[in-house]
Amino acid sequence: MNPDLDALKPYPFERLAALKADVTPPAGLPHIPLTIGEPQHAPFAAALETLVAHRHEMARYPATAGLAELRGAIAGWATRRFGLAGLDPETQVLPVNGTREAIFAFVQAALDRTRPARVVVPNPFYQIYEGATLLAGGEPLYLDCRADHGFRPNLDAVPAETWRDVQLVFLCSPGNPTGAVTPLAEFEKLIELADEHDFLIASDECYSELYLDEAAPPPGLLEACARLGRHDYRRCLVFHSLSKRSNLPGLRSGFVAGDASLIAPFRRYRTYHGCAMSLPLQRASITAWNDEAHVRTNRDAYREKFAAVTEILAPVLDFPEPEASFYLWPAVPGGDDEAFTRALYAEEHVSVLPGSYMGRPATDDGMGRPGHDGVNPGSGRVRLALVAEREATVEAARRIRRFIERSA
Repeated sequence: MNPDLDALKPYPFERLAALKADVTPPAGLPHIPLTIGEPQHAPFAAALETLVAHRHEMARYPATAGLAELRGAIAGWATRRFGLAGLDPETQVLPVNGTREAIFAFVQAALDRTRPARVVVPNPFYQIYEGATLLAGGEPLYLDCRADHGFRPNLDAVPAETWRDVQLVFLCSPGNPTGAVTPLAEFEKLIELADEHDFLIASDECYSELYLDEAAPPPGLLEACARLGRHDYRRCLVFHSLSKRSNLPGLRSGFVAGDASLIAPFRRYRTYHGCAMSLPLQRASITAWNDEAHVRTNRDAYREKFAAVTEILAPVLDFPEPEASFYLWPAVPGGDDEAFTRALYAEEHVSVLPGSYMGRPATDDGMGRPGHDGVNPGSGRVRLALVAEREATVEAARRIRRFIERSA
């Protein structure tokens, strides 16, 4: 087997299961999981109806490039949403089976193993960034997302000599697990750095449509390109999905868009990879990308939940003010995220994810300079995924508060 597989760390949910393995929660309380970011709101019904209506197309092989109608729907949506001058559906858009699959595959296609291949990863992070890098023969470079920089990576902390070996930078905005939103100015700064040091930017924007202020949708990487007059989106790719936007995680439908010179070889890679999206799923995706009413309704539901949950938890937990996504990122009393998670499960039958499971400590600052404090930036926090329906989510918040107040 590929020896690089031995470099992969246990997945966070595997570690969580081991943490809770010998704990017996109270039988009288139903389990409420706030762990996995799997939307529990009703999926967009019209998309499912389209899926069923086109089930006969399962008899046909799909093309890697996807249907022209789907690429057109995606290009139209992205152009409207991010104020672009345009997005060529023939050369700048590629449908994919969700962002997870596409992110992993892109790293395999993008890294040049013949030279140093460092990949910048926000820390804490979505584990696919790290795993994909290791299996492509690259080296993750972790940039801590701490409170003193708004829980976003601090680009100014990276010296010029470190950028020299960077081939790819991952951003996640809105962030998982922090919910932090990258401002346009930081996107633009990263684009300038990419031009100076010759690296690619991959922006994971799968939470972009879950935001709390209807008047302030999160900006995106292509939007920053457009503001700079960079309509070829050179060096830049974005990854979007219907999983969170339309509550369709099982559809496994998303897209990659941006620089045509990157899309073309990636499409060639995917032709060999054999991962084209089935035609009924593509038809359902067209229906979803062409409708905004259900997305606004979905945001309203999350706003109501966030308002109720933050009102309950703010007196007992410290967390950054939510901007977007469906996560809360609170610091736990006492600072031990594993102990908090285990005791909460034991006493209240509520599951959360220790923040340290999503981050990495370092013996240095990850940039070849000694003196890093060695602290995992996820340590002392937990991730709460507010994905269940309102009643269950609010009940979980009440139990968490009761647990904290009882433990104080």
